[in-house]
Amino acid sequence: MAQRVVLLTGSGSGIGKATAQRLRDKGLRVIGVDLRDADIIADLGTADGRAHMIEEASKMAPDGLDGVLAGAGISVFDRPRQTIAINYFGALATLQGLRPLLAKRPSSRAVAICSTSVLLPTEEGVIAECLAGSEEQACALMEERPQTAYMTSKRALGLWLRRAAVSKEWGGSGILLNAIAPGVVKTPMTAPLFDMPEMQEALKQSNPMAVEGYAEPEEMAEMVDFLLNFEGHYLVGQVIYNDGGTDAIMRPDLI
Repeated sequence: MAQRVVLLTGSGSGIGKATAQRLRDKGLRVIGVDLRDADIIADLGTADGRAHMIEEASKMAPDGLDGVLAGAGISVFDRPRQTIAINYFGALATLQGLRPLLAKRPSSRAVAICSTSVLLPTEEGVIAECLAGSEEQACALMEERPQTAYMTSKRALGLWLRRAAVSKEWGGSGILLNAIAPGVVKTPMTAPLFDMPEMQEALKQSNPMAVEGYAEPEEMAEMVDFLLNFEGHYLVGQVIYNDGGTDAIMRPDLI
């Protein structure tokens, strides 16, 4: 059997780094994309960075990709424009731009990282602009309500994914697209939150859990590994909440 080849954005830290290690340990060839310490150095918050990533990926995997993880993301309260640019438009550029490489391989899989933060208030106007492909307008509107940028970007991504996954270009072509929605995970992105007592209390209120303790990146990597490598053809368009029970607690009547 030929070695499976996967590309992961956000491979330099957190969930992306844990996933890269897990897949390499299993014998997969991993192409990492990040701002530093990666096979492809690219800023997915810019059009040039996205184009560079796609160009380099095409050179490094000319015979196609078996899997793609759109994992790059930020959560910085004072950078709403960059949050939308990276978390939504960077993720879309990754998935859409690399879809031709996925189409070259049988049983290819793609995964995005969403978030349980979508259960919190979001900006519907920004989401509409995202889904319409209006990056500049979406980023400009987000600057008016910067505190909701992260959850808004992730909700927009999840909505796009649900619609795209069942299209002819994705599911109809045998390329199965799904997502995970992590709860609070101990990563470099969330580390500053744990140093502030007020944020720790806010996390307890916004992310109620049925289990003790927040997740490690390796727990998310396990789920990503499954979604990138499962053999069946029936799982498509799903956003799987890996969150300690937060979704079930906050939306007990939703099935």
